[in-house]
Amino acid sequence: MPESQATFQNAFYVGNNFNAILYGVELVLYFMTVRAMFNPKQRRMDSRRSDRFFVFFSTALLCLNTIFVATEAVFGEEMWVINADYPGGQDAYLGDFAAVWYQTLGTAASIVLNLLSDGLLIYRCWVVWDDKRVVIFPIVLYLGTFSVGLAQLYESGRPNANYFVGLAAQLGVSYTSCVISLNIIVSGLICGRILYLSRRMASLSILGVDGEYVTAAAILVESAALYTLTGIAYLVSFAIASQTSIFFLSIYVMMTCIAPQMIILRVVAGRAWTRDRSTMTSTNLEFTKTAQNATETRLEFGIDESNGSAKHAELVSTQNSTSSTVDIVEAVA
Repeated sequence: MPESQATFQNAFYVGNNFNAILYGVELVLYFMTVRAMFNPKQRRMDSRRSDRFFVFFSTALLCLNTIFVATEAVFGEEMWVINADYPGGQDAYLGDFAAVWYQTLGTAASIVLNLLSDGLLIYRCWVVWDDKRVVIFPIVLYLGTFSVGLAQLYESGRPNANYFVGLAAQLGVSYTSCVISLNIIVSGLICGRILYLSRRMASLSILGVDGEYVTAAAILVESAALYTLTGIAYLVSFAIASQTSIFFLSIYVMMTCIAPQMIILRVVAGRAWTRDRSTMTSTNLEFTKTAQNATETRLEFGIDESNGSAKHAELVSTQNSTSSTVDIVEAVA
């Protein structure tokens, strides 16, 4: 890192201020989620077990995010206020205490927060696709991310270590690359699936699915796009060793909490994709496509006026899980 840390210090300060603002957003989303869970008008009969899970999950996200925000704020206070006259200035204090125990705790909280958010994102991908094969590779990448995250946490937490210098920084780039790659893949799968279903429904004129499930806002929330985009910004700045990377790190960690909380809020409010809705939509698409093909077949074999004979076509369709047969019976009058 450069000798002068002026840009880094300013980016750290601005990042802490954004942490405070976005932490307020997270609190609002959390209490909106809890309120929706206990609202009799919005609760579904089969949602009690999932609601309990989402209560604990949301609380875990909030607690981990609180740890990160608090440790960053405390470190800033120690560096700029309490030890303002530290020999060598703030840059020297940063170099000597970057691996202080509560900073390591904050890093650990952010890594666990990543794991929880990515786990939820993979689960939502499975829900939207309703196919386990789609999430096999993301799960493998998720396990690799977990391993690299532990190595990065150990290296950055060693005495006199620094998250942004040396082997810790190299492991940090590897870890962040794995996380962002996972985010891009899963977010792309979710976006692609929702866009595909929405366009197919529009082309086949299916009216049984509400528009709120395929709007731009729904795609943005369901795919955790804010989480992915801020992660890309952080990865680029971190990989090129920019002193502004600490600012993007702050925004990224906050989005790691806010994005899944927005998904949970949509789920408990009954506006998110579910496995039943995904199955129903796919079934409607197949049924409508089959009906249209049957109509086209009837028109094709309906009436032949050129030779003065009427042809009657009877469409007999036998479908099962692997095949379908169509028999055309013609009777010439």
